[in-house]
Amino acid sequence: MSRTVAVVGATGVVGREMLRTLEQRNFPATSVLALASPRSAGMRIPFRGGELEVAAVTPEAFEGVRFALFSAGAAASRELAPVAASRGAIVIDNSSAWRMDPDVPLVVPEVNMGAAAIRPRGIIANPNCSTIQMVVALKPLHDAARIVHIVVSTYQATSGKGHAAMEELITQTTEVGSGKDPTVKIFPARILGNLLMDWKPGEQDYSEEELKMVHETRNIMGDQSIGVSPTTVRVPVVTSHSESVHVQFARPMFADEAKRLLKAAPGIVLMDAPYAPGNHPQPLAIAGTDPVFVGRVRNDLAVNGAINLWVVADNLRKGAALNAVQIAEQLLTTEPAS
Repeated sequence: MSRTVAVVGATGVVGREMLRTLEQRNFPATSVLALASPRSAGMRIPFRGGELEVAAVTPEAFEGVRFALFSAGAAASRELAPVAASRGAIVIDNSSAWRMDPDVPLVVPEVNMGAAAIRPRGIIANPNCSTIQMVVALKPLHDAARIVHIVVSTYQATSGKGHAAMEELITQTTEVGSGKDPTVKIFPARILGNLLMDWKPGEQDYSEEELKMVHETRNIMGDQSIGVSPTTVRVPVVTSHSESVHVQFARPMFADEAKRLLKAAPGIVLMDAPYAPGNHPQPLAIAGTDPVFVGRVRNDLAVNGAINLWVVADNLRKGAALNAVQIAEQLLTTEPAS
């Protein structure tokens, strides 16, 4: 069976990160295809010491593809992911198109990799970036004491909104430093020196991003009873999302136990030194790394047996590209080519 990997949306910020991740992890692909819209065809992207020429994505492009890693937006995924699957590819989709489809498993390898084995549509969904890092951090705690309620506030980087959003923050920094009025095109208001809630409205006066964290957490954890109270915020950071998380359990859990569980869990780096100014996971330092970093694990002062923690991860890596590549890696092991 082929080990050809196609990256759909290869010229976007996550698509490029997927290619970098495949290269850095030495993914055993026989060939890698860079696919994008016709307007990007002919572009060249560095890969493994050479270059990949971007080809227009067509149904025929998926012939012989083993894994199709999609990061081309929900509309493209709804149209093309079933096409790729019908040609025999295992689709791993980073958009929101399939996350709530009951026939599409929503997978984080450290949490529920077994769910990837049953995929009636031939599609596996990557969760939302803010959900991924939170459930990686909470899975070992949930297994030990069953989570009852999560209160989470996010501090989400501009790269979560795409390359143009990152560039707008950088441009505003230059403009304001030069005494100019900042350009505002991508965000609803200035992001430099500001905080925004810039996602589409959802139900009950929550944003779509906040509701994703509710439904996706329950889905991935396999427990619809978990309460999730989210507030999602965009901050003037280029890369890496941060989260302040308060967790209550079915039985009391205290910080010492939580630290022991986190230290032994896959995909997590625990920073467990005592509090001191600056001694915590920082988005700037974590950008470009793979793990989910957890720090400031402490007992809640008001709710006995609850804990608080600070969670940071690169949203382009673990929050998107790495999660997809890890799924493909593990499927190669559990479903080897015949």
